[in-house]
Amino acid sequence: MRPPPPLLALAAGLAQRALSPGATRPSAPRTVVATAVAGGSVGLAASSARAFRRHGTTLEPFDPSQATVLVTTGVNAVTRNPMYVGMAGLLVAHAVRRGSRAALLPVAAFVVVIDRFQVGAEERALLANFGGAYDAYRRSVPRWLDGRSIGAGGRALRRS
Repeated sequence: MRPPPPLLALAAGLAQRALSPGATRPSAPRTVVATAVAGGSVGLAASSARAFRRHGTTLEPFDPSQATVLVTTGVNAVTRNPMYVGMAGLLVAHAVRRGSRAALLPVAAFVVVIDRFQVGAEERALLANFGGAYDAYRRSVPRWLDGRSIGAGGRALRRS
């Protein structure tokens, strides 16, 4: 059984603290950057969660086969995993706030673990649910962020 992604993010945050025990009070510029990154990250994840609820599909990461709608609009037109990108962004903001390069290591570990174990399972289930529609979405929208789809449109597709 895979641990819940928010629990993995929390563990990564605790690892960041352990790797930067002497973190000093953040400077004003670091605070501004950390706050902006955190705000954008929360907005990204929350926007995706709202879209899932609005379309009446599941947010459950452990049984993506329950998905009834393939949401490809809004932030989901920019990244296939905006909730995970948001979690990773919060970890980046925490590293910036702490002023520690070592605190970026748990961010990388979080991304690798989510990418290899969680996202792969989700993608297999979504391909089984939505077939060619998911395959086309997967080809046109990056798993994480790479700039390919900034400004892209998208639509929600119901499973038949």
